[in-house]
Amino acid sequence: MSYQLALQQLVDSALPTGAFAHSFGFETYLERGLVCDEAGFGVWLSAFVSQQLTYSDGLAIRFLYEGGDVVGLDAALSASLLPRQVREASTKMGLRLLEIGAEVFPSAELELYRDLVTTGRAAGHQPLAFAVVARSLGVPLQEALAAYLFAAATSLTQNAVRAIPLGQNAGQRVLRKAHDDVAAAVERVAHLTPDDFGAVIPGLEISQMRHERQRARMFMS
Repeated sequence: MSYQLALQQLVDSALPTGAFAHSFGFETYLERGLVCDEAGFGVWLSAFVSQQLTYSDGLAIRFLYEGGDVVGLDAALSASLLPRQVREASTKMGLRLLEIGAEVFPSAELELYRDLVTTGRAAGHQPLAFAVVARSLGVPLQEALAAYLFAAATSLTQNAVRAIPLGQNAGQRVLRKAHDDVAAAVERVAHLTPDDFGAVIPGLEISQMRHERQRARMFMS
């Protein structure tokens, strides 16, 4: 129970990290008419959770929990997140999370990562900032992974409710279906190797790259 309330605060959608400003490429599918309703967004979200969140963010969290070098993992994320907007989204939200964490969940590990970022030795990616805080709070790896992945799915669904638009109940139905995708992702992350890091399907990355040149858009990514 000691970490449960802190974890809920850490993944609450009200945490001001700026997640409301990012679509991570689904807006490109929206603009092209490929995502236009509850079913279409559900398919996109399932792919995003099972691919990008699993093979990049989720795997980075696991490696840090297992004692991986935060500088090396930070550099690996910067290299694997090919679309510029996605890299910038990860670091912008990561920096905000580090700032918030320093005020409400301070720890020596967090201060070390913040110092690395401040001095330019690390970029400050969101999944690593989350993992540093969660591990310092004593959150077990599987719970941390499930909370992080579902929080990302929740933020994206809230953004889809505004952008498509979807009804609030439709958003809740999408999130209920995402439970299985998150559980499967947590299980998959446990069995991946360093060679799997950053293995994302090209369609997601291409949509994220196209978003940068999209004529009209609501989101930063």
